[in-house]
Amino acid sequence: VQLQASGGGLVQPGGSLRLSCAVSGRFRNLSDMSWYRQAPGKEREWVARIYGGGTTDYAESVKVRFTISRDYAKSMLYLQMNSLKPEDAAVYYCKAVSGSMSSWGQGTQVTVSS
Repeated sequence: VQLQASGGGLVQPGGSLRLSCAVSGRFRNLSDMSWYRQAPGKEREWVARIYGGGTTDYAESVKVRFTISRDYAKSMLYLQMNSLKPEDAAVYYCKAVSGSMSSWGQGTQVTVSS
C-alpha cells in the first residue's frame, strides 16, 4: 500500500483545511487508517483514526474540531480541520494498517498563522 498526502498550506487561526490521502493498493483490506502530525522539535503524535467498521477516534486536542473520513470508491482518506489554532501547525502524515504491516504517507505541511 502506498499513501500520498496533500492539502496542506497556510491558513489563518480559526480557518479550515481539508487534508487528503490517496491510497494505492487494497483499500478495503485496511484495518484502520490514521492521521498523525509532527511539529518542529516535537515527537510525532496521533491525531485521529478511523477503523475498518467506520468507528472514529480523536486526540483530545482536536476533538470536535477535526473530522476523519474515507471514501472507498475513490480510495481516499480525509481530515477536515476546522477552527485551526497555531498549535495545530505541523507536518501531517497519513498511515494505513493492514494486518501486521503499516504504511506512511510522505507528509503535508500545515501552517497556522496570521
